[in-house]
Amino acid sequence: MLTEHQVESRPGPLSGIRVLDYAQYVAGPFAAMLLADLGADVVKVEPPTGDAWRHYNPHTPGESTWFYALNRGKRSVVLDLKSAADREHSAALMAGADVVLHNMPPQRAARFGLDRESVRAANPAAVWVCVSAFGSQGPDTGRLGYDLIAQALSGLLLADARTEDAVPRRSGGIAMADLTAGLLACISVLAGLQGRDRTHAPGVEVSLLGAALAVQVQRFVRIGEGPTAGPAAGSGSESGAEPGERPQLTPDGLSELARGISATDELEPYYRCYRTADSFLALACLNVAQRHRLLGLLRLDDPWAADPQAAPGDADERARRLLLVQRFEQAFAARPTADWLERLAAHGLPAGDVRQLPGLFDNPQVLANGLVQTLDQPGVGPVQVLGNVFKVDGAAAPCARVAPRLGEHNPELVQSHSPEGNPAWVRQ
Repeated sequence: MLTEHQVESRPGPLSGIRVLDYAQYVAGPFAAMLLADLGADVVKVEPPTGDAWRHYNPHTPGESTWFYALNRGKRSVVLDLKSAADREHSAALMAGADVVLHNMPPQRAARFGLDRESVRAANPAAVWVCVSAFGSQGPDTGRLGYDLIAQALSGLLLADARTEDAVPRRSGGIAMADLTAGLLACISVLAGLQGRDRTHAPGVEVSLLGAALAVQVQRFVRIGEGPTAGPAAGSGSESGAEPGERPQLTPDGLSELARGISATDELEPYYRCYRTADSFLALACLNVAQRHRLLGLLRLDDPWAADPQAAPGDADERARRLLLVQRFEQAFAARPTADWLERLAAHGLPAGDVRQLPGLFDNPQVLANGLVQTLDQPGVGPVQVLGNVFKVDGAAAPCARVAPRLGEHNPELVQSHSPEGNPAWVRQ
């Protein structure tokens, strides 16, 4: 008999499929974890220092709840892909794998033998999936980026703007671009497995930029060249809590929660937005090396740079950390955004200006990666919509049909009617 903490062990639908997960942080590991949940044998290939997420707010050295959350169900091997010998070991692993998943920029992937051509040379039947920050074409191809930057550059950061916010902030602190890209990567793997044969397997790319636009798909529509309409009001359940559920959050409870979130966020100077001399800037320094380079650029000292998410030990420490954040704010407010972007890029620090969604229809990075498509909608005219977020073998297939009218395809799909009066659908 199974206990309440056990489930019957059964092979998943991906049983017998081996996935090599070379990804770090959130999007790629999330995708690989989902594949593991579906029964795949997921081997996480890590550098000698491990996935960077192991070291984010660690509770013991090399162990983090953030890492646990995205990497359960996997096995881990360590390979130093800077070493020729370990690159050979990596190629040998690929020869026996069904899927190779990574989230490295194109140049680094090529150096480490993880670009599409190198993987195909090792195993033509291995599905190759890459999660990039901004896509493999366009002016931002080699740019560093994390979820916050993708949200800033896609307009998503402003999707839940509030009047009390001094600067834009992620809705609920949720990594929507990362997690959505992980879902898209998982879909890409499944599609690749379905479409492969012994001599060829598809290579599929997705990006954080495309994912951040995908979650805004209902807003990312423009008719002609006119302004984009505002989002429609959402609908929510009006029913009360069901038995066994937590009670509905009250306004007082919401205020308490907001104060708790604010008390943590206001101490983090490295992953947030700043007001500059002329607009706003999104900054995302997720590792210690980046934080120290930033401190050098700003000529500031931070004793808490190794773990800025740690709770302050006492009121005095909290006050000193708040004072440090104020110095960050003063520094960024002294120069315009364009100046900061140039300076930060020169130091290899991820940052982005905060953009509004309507302006992205003409953005060269969005356009270069096929994330906008213009359709000739009957009775309306040109309509711009989100393009294909998947790149198969370097190309995103355009949409072949406009949005259909109600019942438009009945003549070609409904062959006849059954005696019960229900339509008999023909699959074409």
